[in-house]
Order: sequence, then C-alpha cells, then structure tokens
Amino acid sequence: MAAEAPNGRAVSKGRLSHHPLLAVAAVLLGAFIVSYDTRLFVLGLPDLRGVFGLSFDEVGWLTTVATAPQLLIAPAVAWLATVFGLRRVLIGPSLLYVAVSLIIPFVRNYEALLVLHFVHGLLLGVFIPATIMIVLRNLPLQWWVAGLAAYSFRLSFTSNTGVTLVDLYVQHLGWQWLYWQDAVVAALMAQLTWLGTPRESTNRELLARADWGGMLLLGAGLALIHAGLDQGNRLAWFEAGTVIALLTGGGALIVGFLINEVLVEEPWASPTVLMSRNVILVLLALITYMITSLSNTMLVTNFLLNVPQLRPGQVGGVLLNYVALPLIAVMVAAVYLLRRIDARIVAMLGLASFAVAGWMGTRITSAWAPDDFIPMALMQSVGQGLTFTGLLTFATSNSNPVRATAFVAYIQVMRLDVSELATTAMTTWLRVREQIHSNLVGLHISAGDSEVRQTLARLLGRFIEHGASHEAALARATNTLASFVRREANVLSVIDGFTIAFWAAIAGLLLISLMRPAPAGPLVPKSANSWSS
Repeated sequence: MAAEAPNGRAVSKGRLSHHPLLAVAAVLLGAFIVSYDTRLFVLGLPDLRGVFGLSFDEVGWLTTVATAPQLLIAPAVAWLATVFGLRRVLIGPSLLYVAVSLIIPFVRNYEALLVLHFVHGLLLGVFIPATIMIVLRNLPLQWWVAGLAAYSFRLSFTSNTGVTLVDLYVQHLGWQWLYWQDAVVAALMAQLTWLGTPRESTNRELLARADWGGMLLLGAGLALIHAGLDQGNRLAWFEAGTVIALLTGGGALIVGFLINEVLVEEPWASPTVLMSRNVILVLLALITYMITSLSNTMLVTNFLLNVPQLRPGQVGGVLLNYVALPLIAVMVAAVYLLRRIDARIVAMLGLASFAVAGWMGTRITSAWAPDDFIPMALMQSVGQGLTFTGLLTFATSNSNPVRATAFVAYIQVMRLDVSELATTAMTTWLRVREQIHSNLVGLHISAGDSEVRQTLARLLGRFIEHGASHEAALARATNTLASFVRREANVLSVIDGFTIAFWAAIAGLLLISLMRPAPAGPLVPKSANSWSS
C-alpha cells in the first residue's frame, strides 16, 4: 500500500511483488514500447508520409503531436502510481494503447490521425515512469540493480535495432507493423503487470491533498517547450512566431509551476528535491551522456545514409551486430560490476569508451564503409551499457525515498525535454556546420583551376560514353562535382559532431570526479564507500 511521509508527501514504498520476475518483464516491455515506438516512428516517417499522403508540414506536426503529449502525463505518473497503485495506472492505459495502435494504420483523415497520435503519445507517457516505480516500490531490494539495468538496456538496444526493424517491416512484413508491434507488446505487458504486481488500495488521504495545479502546469509547460524544440529546425527557430509562442508559453507555465510549488501547502514535486551536490552533478552528467551518445544514435546513421547513401537495411547490420547484440553481454557485466564497485567507476568506464569512440569519429573520411565503423560501434556498445546504468543507479542511490515521486518527475524532464534539446542542438549544429564547410570547400574550387578542369573533363567523357549529348553531359558533370563538395562538407560536419561528442564525454568524466560517495543503501556495495572523490 502507498505509504505517507510525516509531511504528507507520497512515499515510494509499496507491497513487494509475489512474482518479481514477471514484474521485471513488465518493466522491460513497458520501456521497450516507448523506445521502439519513438525510434521506429522517426525512422519510418518517409514511408508513413507516402502511405498517409501527407505534406512536409503535415508530417512535421504529426511528429510533434506524437511525442510532445508524453510530457503532459509522464512527470505525474510516479505520484499517480503511489496513490492509485500500479495496476490501475498501467493496465488500463496499456489496453487502450493496444486499441489505438491497431486502428491508426486504417485511418487516412489527417485530423483523425492527429487525434489518434495525440492519444498514442499521451499513453506512451505512462509506461516508462510506471516501470521505474515497479522497481522502486514492488521489487525486493536484491532485484533493484537488475531492474534499473533492464530499464537502461532498452534505450540503447532499441536505438540500435530500430533501423533493422524498420527495414524488415517496410520491405517485407508491411508498414502497419510499425504500429501493430506495439499492440502485441502492450497486451503482453498488461498481462505481466496483472500477474506480477500486487493489488493496492487507493490512498485517499494523499488524493485529497493532490497538487493538481502543479502537475498540470509542469506537464503542459514541458509539452509546449518540447513542441517548440521539435518545430525549431523546420520553422527556422525564432524567425517563426509559432516557435516563439510555444517556447515562451512553455517557459511561462514552468515559472508558474515553480511559484506554485513554493506557495502550495503540499507541493507535489518541489525543486528542493534536486538541492544536493550529488544529485545536481549526476543530472549534469546525464546531459553529457545524452550528448555523447548521439555519436551512436545519430552520427553513425547520418553518415552512412547521407555520404555513401546506403539503404536502412545496410546501415542496420552494423548497429545490430556490433552495438545491440554485444550490449547484452555489456549489461550483464554492468550488473555484476554495480554489485561490487562504486557506480561512479562504472559510469566513468562508459564515458571513457564514448570518448574513445568520439575520437575515432574525428578520423572518418568519405571512403568509410559500414565495416570501418565496427571498432567504433563496439566502443559505443560498452559506453551505452555502462554509462546510463551507472548514472541511473548512482542517482537513485542518492535520492530520498520519501521524495522519490518528485525525483522521478524530474527524471522524466531529463528523459524527454533535455534529450530533445540535445538532439535538436546537434541537428542544428550539423546543419550549420555543413553549410559553413560547403562554402569553405567551394572557395577552393575555381572554374579555371587545373584540377577542376581535369575532374570535369573526366566526368564529361564518362557521361558522353554513356550516350549523353555534350550539353547534357556537361550539366551532369557539373552537378556531380557539386555533389562531391556536398559530400565532403557532410563528412566534415559529422566530424564536428564527433568532436562535440568527445568533449561531452570528457566533461562527464570531470563531473563524476566531483561527486561524493553515495550514502549507504541497497544500491551501494560495501566496497564503494572506500572510494571517494
């Protein structure tokens, strides 16, 4: 049953599950649904745009409507689970999610698609916070590390298998499985939740003192900010009134939330939960992880799709075989290490691996093929498996159990809005750097230059040999030379991205070195207390 702290705040303590393996399986499936849905939806957008007959602007807003609603509900889910119990919070939304996922592929009306994707995204916002609460409230202490590792595992595994799955669904099984996969997994998750979590009664005293205003202000504010960030690159940022309105409105609601938490008698997620040296440092380290992990989830994929212009199926093989599959062994190693050494050391090993991968990325050339990325992919697999698991374990071990629901709310802010900010910033960086490099490379190409003339002559002869007229061959030769410039500019921009990833990993290592040992608890091995910063 949900407990209550002396000050009235919800306590993250519930009845132990009588089937912990089933509860852990539900944790894993719930987290996988969110990660796979997000990854597959983004990768499958070009195909979905064609199937639904959407314009560029329509598909842009569909993306925002499918993701931003997660933030409306996600921060409040931990509190709702504490008050109503996990069964009530998780099973009903899971079944509704099944129905929505089955229906979407049959809809062609744009307004109906927006509504269904809004509901779809809102329901996704329930699953990950609820799965964290299963670990913290219903599992025996000896299962906590494994549960947190399962939660961490899904992020990296789904990111690196998503390309392969999209290719499988679109090319072979049918694009509908981009949605129907979720329906199958959500139904199984609902069943496992029913079997693996205990029955809990509603805590009516906490319900009577609910800070509904705080929940609404934070959720709505974060959703608007997320929407503004998502639309920023498409609408040229502050040149668009829509982006300004979304970001300004979201910021105003967040300010209102902070004021509400000061004035309300029983604050739901008081920012004072973050007022700890270790908590602040670990949250900053998580930001560096989100940035440096883009070397895996964004930069490798962008390079292989845009430079050698490979198909998703050709790209997915490297990510599947050399990041996702080795990640299984890495996660087992992470659990083993976290039960024996300080979580800070585990996270530092992961960030050091990301730093090496980032350094490797600064050596790429336009001649690189998928196999050239294998050493980098293996280092990224180690980084993905150790960094987030170590940081999440350390963050949890430093949180106050009495205020865990507030802490989980801020973890959702990190997971969604800060992650979106990191991705958007990297996307903007790559676009701007590509433009700069294109201009700089172009400055060294002159029509009278001997090498340029020789290159154009070779290309001209090649196209004439294939039957093109002189005028057509010259035009094609000129366009081909321009494409060489764009290719090299693209390579240089990706190198700049890897440079950012490298320095983010270094910054993360410095932040961890400033952390103090976590207080003794179920997530801290005895030997960890002997290592201090």
